[in-house]
Amino acid sequence: MFKNSIKTNLINYYMNIKQILNNEQYINKELIVNGWITTERKQKNILFISLNDGSCFNNLQIVIDMNDDIKNKYNDLIAKITRGVSLQIFGKIIKSPNKGQLVEMSANIDNVVLLGEVDVNTYPLSKMKHPPEFIRQFPHLRVRTNLGGVVARIRNTCSKATHDFFQNRGFLYVHTPLMTANDCEGAGETFQIIPTNTKKFDEFFGTNVNLTVSGQLHGESYAVGLTNIYTFGPTFRAEKSNTSRHLAEFWMIEPEMCFINFEDLMDISEKHLQYCIKSVLENNKDDIDFINKHVSKGRYDMLVNMCENKFKRISYSEAINVLMQDYNTNCGYSKVEEWGIDLNSEHEKYLVKKYGPLIAYNYPKKIKSFYMKTNEDYENNQQTVQSMDMLVPDIGEIIGGSMRETNLSKLETIMTEKGVSKELDWYLDLRRYGSVEHGGYGLGFERLIMLITGVNNIKDTIPYPRYYGKCSF
Repeated sequence: MFKNSIKTNLINYYMNIKQILNNEQYINKELIVNGWITTERKQKNILFISLNDGSCFNNLQIVIDMNDDIKNKYNDLIAKITRGVSLQIFGKIIKSPNKGQLVEMSANIDNVVLLGEVDVNTYPLSKMKHPPEFIRQFPHLRVRTNLGGVVARIRNTCSKATHDFFQNRGFLYVHTPLMTANDCEGAGETFQIIPTNTKKFDEFFGTNVNLTVSGQLHGESYAVGLTNIYTFGPTFRAEKSNTSRHLAEFWMIEPEMCFINFEDLMDISEKHLQYCIKSVLENNKDDIDFINKHVSKGRYDMLVNMCENKFKRISYSEAINVLMQDYNTNCGYSKVEEWGIDLNSEHEKYLVKKYGPLIAYNYPKKIKSFYMKTNEDYENNQQTVQSMDMLVPDIGEIIGGSMRETNLSKLETIMTEKGVSKELDWYLDLRRYGSVEHGGYGLGFERLIMLITGVNNIKDTIPYPRYYGKCSF
């Protein structure tokens, strides 16, 4: 008998709640469950506890029979059983008489161990629905909310799906540096590192060092020796922006592939995104049900359609023509005046609304990064590059990629034109010594989570958001 103390031999008894729910094999078995109370109801002769351990969205209902003698004997324990309290319970799994749940647990009060109490007067997470802005004040607690748990589990599924997708295709996982002397995009929006025991940027390393904005350049160096690689790690941008789409610290997935062409690049980016979505639809059904009902109605159908249909592909020139003809007439929040401009978020969302998810390609050379491969033909008397952006509903760009310029002289010329740092001479070595056709892309991981969950603020897709004016946890 358990008898109100933590059982030592847990291996023979303990199961997480996801394993138990919707699984008839555990009926009539005695098990131990651990978790936190989401709700509790104290009736005259029965105590109902909904317990969740984070392994899935749904709770396990615990049913405890009580009479006056039990209530008198365990009055202090019963009084402490409130929302947020952590418990360990030993009981029998039985078939549930209620609709909507296959099983529940029947337990005795003397087999309930209170592990962690909650002060109900100060606990900030009540039963009421709190807006995201309120929950954001408590990032250390928000994983206990419905949405916080959903986002965490979907991040986990997408992380595993990403590794599975690339590993199953023979890619090697490479760890690129977080500290670098490079500014990959050349935008200058970097965080510079100053060691606390020095007064100048260059006293420690001998040069100015930044937190990385991308693992791409270092990833390229490994791809031209390993053929296909991918990186998956945090990146940093010092943008003074507090919009719903910006973070100072976020995660990027950046594959780099050799011996491919531009069509291959677009194909694999589309398959990667679809693979992640399918994995969530298969493994997080309860989480998606919650999203579809309470966060973004119709999200499930939208995700299914994205997986079942090939994305439309249009050139930048086609996109500009559509925007100049349709968008300027029907919307015109930010009018498109000429070929050659960079598309903003409103332009991208308009194209997605018209066509559905799509890949736009062959952007003007002047608005893109130095490393992108130049096309031989001209459009509107300007050169274009083999770059592509994947655009999806509600977000706009979620993936940006390109083939890389492999011609040494062309790359040297454009680096000079764009004022790219001379510190990148090592990058030119990749063209001097056995260069091959190669390309890659970057997938913003938090934007992927936004797409799947329908959450409209990127700050709610990452455990501890860092953004302009906020880094207090």
